[in-house]
Amino acid sequence: MYNYILPIQHVDKSMIATVGGKAANLGELHTIKHINVPAGFCVTTVAFQEVVFENEHVLRLIDQLDGLIISDRSKVADICSQIRWAIENIAIPGHIVAEIKDQLAVDGSQVAYALRSSATAEDLPTASFAGQQDSFLNITGIHSILEHLSKCWASLYTDRAVIYRMQNGWDHKRVQLAVIIQKMVFSEASGILFTADPVTSNRKVVSIDAGFGLGSALVEGRVSADNYKTLNGCIVEKRISFKKMAVSARLEGGTEALSLSIEQQESQVLNDEEILYLADLGRKIEAHFGCPQDIEWCFADHQVFIVQSRPITTLFPIPKADDEKKHVYISVGHQQMMTDAMKPLGISFFLLKVVRPMDTAGGRLFVDISENLSKPESRKALLDLMEQSDPLLKDAIMNILKRGDIINIAPGEHLDKENSSEVETELSSEFKAPFEEQSNIVQELIQESQRTISVLEKEILSKSGAELFDFILDDITMSTKLMLNPQVFQLIMAIMNAANWINCRIERWLGEKNAADILTQSAPNNITSQMGLDLLDVADVIRPYPELVTYLSTVKEDNFLEQMHHIAGGQLAKDAICGFLDKYGMRCTGEIDITRPRWREKPSTLIPLILSNIKSFDTGAAKRKFEQGLRNAKSKEQELLNRIRTLSGGEEMAVATKKAIDFLRNYCGFREYPKYDIICRYFIYKRALLREADVLLRAGIIDEIEDIFYLDFNELKGLVQTRIIDKNLIANRRTVHEQNKRLNPPRVITSDGEIFTGEYKRENLPANAIIGLPVSTGIVEGRARIIFNMEDADIEEGDILITPFTDPSWTPLFVLVKGLITEVGGLMTHGAVIAREYGLPAIVGVENATRLIQDGQIIRLNGTEGFIEII
Repeated sequence: MYNYILPIQHVDKSMIATVGGKAANLGELHTIKHINVPAGFCVTTVAFQEVVFENEHVLRLIDQLDGLIISDRSKVADICSQIRWAIENIAIPGHIVAEIKDQLAVDGSQVAYALRSSATAEDLPTASFAGQQDSFLNITGIHSILEHLSKCWASLYTDRAVIYRMQNGWDHKRVQLAVIIQKMVFSEASGILFTADPVTSNRKVVSIDAGFGLGSALVEGRVSADNYKTLNGCIVEKRISFKKMAVSARLEGGTEALSLSIEQQESQVLNDEEILYLADLGRKIEAHFGCPQDIEWCFADHQVFIVQSRPITTLFPIPKADDEKKHVYISVGHQQMMTDAMKPLGISFFLLKVVRPMDTAGGRLFVDISENLSKPESRKALLDLMEQSDPLLKDAIMNILKRGDIINIAPGEHLDKENSSEVETELSSEFKAPFEEQSNIVQELIQESQRTISVLEKEILSKSGAELFDFILDDITMSTKLMLNPQVFQLIMAIMNAANWINCRIERWLGEKNAADILTQSAPNNITSQMGLDLLDVADVIRPYPELVTYLSTVKEDNFLEQMHHIAGGQLAKDAICGFLDKYGMRCTGEIDITRPRWREKPSTLIPLILSNIKSFDTGAAKRKFEQGLRNAKSKEQELLNRIRTLSGGEEMAVATKKAIDFLRNYCGFREYPKYDIICRYFIYKRALLREADVLLRAGIIDEIEDIFYLDFNELKGLVQTRIIDKNLIANRRTVHEQNKRLNPPRVITSDGEIFTGEYKRENLPANAIIGLPVSTGIVEGRARIIFNMEDADIEEGDILITPFTDPSWTPLFVLVKGLITEVGGLMTHGAVIAREYGLPAIVGVENATRLIQDGQIIRLNGTEGFIEII
């Protein structure tokens, strides 16, 4: 017997494929004590398949959607319209109609019903798909119910539903639709309850939106709602809105909007007792489902009815703590300029390189700073570091400290003192630059790095199996001691302090901001900035050969180098590109994740950049840019020293400033080298591991090479030794990684899941200015180019690059643009360092920059004051 109809009380979470996510959750709600769910039944996906998927005309139309992409909006709309019309005009088979009539007879054929869509890809723990299909309220009579049943089925192919599935990679035939038919609840008040605060993400707070009448208008955003918040069984916040209207049921069926009385417009929808009762119900429902819930409720006849509950899929996961104490976590990705989700092997390799314990959540890394914040000395050191590197992060931490309920501050401690920079307190009389030359430390470290990498490349070739993993661990330990030893850390901190010393004093003495930015142009030993110039040299080799340029313009595959020998200049070009890859081929976007494809593995990534260099520059551009940077730095140094000498005590001040400038220029380029060392080794490790993966693939133990990326280091070692793998584990981790990719990681999150943000404290800025952290001085105007993937960059000389984040792999783009804006970053992150060396005005930490600014707009970037104007 076919299950065309199932009563709601007979449904549970195991039946999603038959009844859809919404109906399955309603069935689960039926099992919770004291939870009222309106009586009803579900027209299952079995009926949907028989009516819709067995119609050849509809299937042919659905097949046409598979060949479209999201940008084909008009074609999508046309085909969707045809599908909906076809479905709405299919006669529902008599045997299905008969079963529906039997169910309606239980309550009487003239009772009003609500018809609500329940898709098989809806209200799931990993995907909401909320609001994609239609619902209909106050429907009476069998003919109207059948008509709206067809409309519900057809709504699976609204434009918004189809595009949503395209965005999330869901096959249109994979998703099916059941329809819930429930007795209509004529509610006096209704709304939405979140068991985690949707604004702050705090899992301890219940947030309730409430309005008069039916809930559909509130869900659709047509009416304002009261908002109440509870914490630990107490009401902690109320916001009473001005409510002009409510949606009510009409006697003849359907709904209508009615104006509220003057008294109701400003009255509180729920009293305090009802608020707390609802919050308690929300916690019971959350406990049943095991995760925070988004719940639709309504009040009628002195009862609360729950008409929907689904997981809140937008909450960022919380790092797991081993105790019940409150913890504060800061994002590693925001400091590393890589906020994308990482695969398990990438996370485990990164953790092998660090000394301090880190936590993971949502495929990202976090550091627990609770202990640092609880002690005055370590708290001050952390805040001083954040002051120099990421003011947004510091401000978020200060907001936590000021709250007082997360980190305990001892009586008598004054946070306002900790919110001032120590450097500022030294300015009054101290002229001496506290930086000493450290002989040839940079050259020695670089030479030792190159030597050990060369040894690693040779010796790793003879390693395999468990021995390979032990060898890699030994090399990681050795290289960490070399590049991340206290001496190197102290040197990098001294570089930051030198820049800060110069900037603070020049601003105080001469009234000029960010003077150190120009002084660092074309500094020596900067492996990252040299990379951008070297790619300009590659363009010089190719530029004289038009046929070769044309060939590269058509390149799609990564084996293009093998096809170049028959083209004039092809061998020269191949040698130049291969030479570049020999030095930089281990780099890529998001390179701290070892699983990301490197340029050597995907060299076609570089082709758009090479072609843009050919188009935008003449031969010798690299040398001219470097020499111009040297002239700019020398000229700025001389100008500043001359002006300082005119001040009282100026000669002593100039000597100290000259010493600080020399220190900064001699050492600031080294800031980029430790990461280069790590990434060089990463690629050597990766190639060795891929050789092991190839053995496993040929033996049929794994299904594809990339399966190993979903295991951590020790799990992969175990697989190589035992040759036993749980393929379900791989599949599940792939799914989780895809989910993590859609999450937006916070800078700061607590163990309650509360997200804290910071803001820039600025005054006297132009109206509508977009504010960020100035990291490279100068003011420029140009066309905004919003870029998310470097390989897709359509950049012309003079554009202003806007992107969520950059890492060293983006440097070749910097030679093309005249300004840089990123959503994350700090004063000493890679993008900021390279922007200063190239003399590129830059602002980082601009929250939502890629949404606030539209691609192609003409903007003015003020890298001195740290704001953007849309012209």
